[in-house]
Amino acid sequence: MCNISFFSLFHQVVQYYFLLLGFHIFSMSRLDKIKQPVSIELDQFDRFFKDATRSEVPLLDLIINYLIRSKGKQIRPLFVFLSAKMHGTINRSTFLAATSIELLHSATLVHDDVIDESYERRGTLSINALWKNKIAVLIGDFLLSKGLLIATREKEYETLDIISKAVQETIEGELLQNEKSRKLDINEASYFEIIAKKTASLIGTSLAVGTHSVIKDEKIIHEMREIGILAGLAFQIRDDIFDYQQKGLIGKPIGNDIKEKKITLPLIHVLNQSDWLEKRRIINIVRRKNHRKEKVQELIELVRAKGGIEYATEKMNFYCEEAIRRLSAFPQNEASESLAELFQYIITRKK
Repeated sequence: MCNISFFSLFHQVVQYYFLLLGFHIFSMSRLDKIKQPVSIELDQFDRFFKDATRSEVPLLDLIINYLIRSKGKQIRPLFVFLSAKMHGTINRSTFLAATSIELLHSATLVHDDVIDESYERRGTLSINALWKNKIAVLIGDFLLSKGLLIATREKEYETLDIISKAVQETIEGELLQNEKSRKLDINEASYFEIIAKKTASLIGTSLAVGTHSVIKDEKIIHEMREIGILAGLAFQIRDDIFDYQQKGLIGKPIGNDIKEKKITLPLIHVLNQSDWLEKRRIINIVRRKNHRKEKVQELIELVRAKGGIEYATEKMNFYCEEAIRRLSAFPQNEASESLAELFQYIITRKK
């Protein structure tokens, strides 16, 4: 009996592995296709970014190299390069803009892990897990200052102005989210204000600085930023939907937002459909029982039953479609087609 159970379990693990491998290959091949118009530049960017972040302080160099090795899909630099190629010829300013954006994004992730007391990032240990909070905060500060300094040294003052506004909005979004998490008085309007500042602003900035690196038409730069904000809203809603979906092939844990007292769009929809008594019960669970597995699961099931995922998906699709519609107003080329496909990718990704 014991042997049968063991081999049955082994068979399931093997099946899981090949399914996961198959999904990974499919996912990466799709992303590789999207990257195709700027694949050479992205390869060059890896070396450019590593050179730009090198430090003479051994600990800094060690941690930065660790971050580079564990980097994700580099979606934001991809936004920069595709928007630049869509409007002109990629140049050194494009590389500098992509580097500053990636440094800013990395800084926010490191700081977020400290704030959220998260010890894992993209399947690897976070900086605060390995080097504790004090070092993690300093690393985040270093990355942020390095990104701004690169733009200053190269006299990319307009790029610096655009990115500095994104830094300000990101911090405002984080503080607003913390305030709303403490008071638990978030509604749909404040939710969209938070994600517009905290997530969408940086994606909008990525398209803006990419465009600015090749042309100086303020109207076009502004429109590209607005398109990026729409895509960024869709991107964040997708992340928030993950938290209420069944744990699937990727093994992503669910209920993390509830545990961190973050009320996102799927749950906001349920609150809007609930009477006063049920609202009070839901808020009470988030406030006092957010670490009890059965209570977290209860809210997840409630969101699924009351159409929270469907409502959020509808909103996500709207913002993505609007971004693609506004993008189509520009002359079409290989880069703009990849950019539209990238918008679709970020709302259909599985992690």
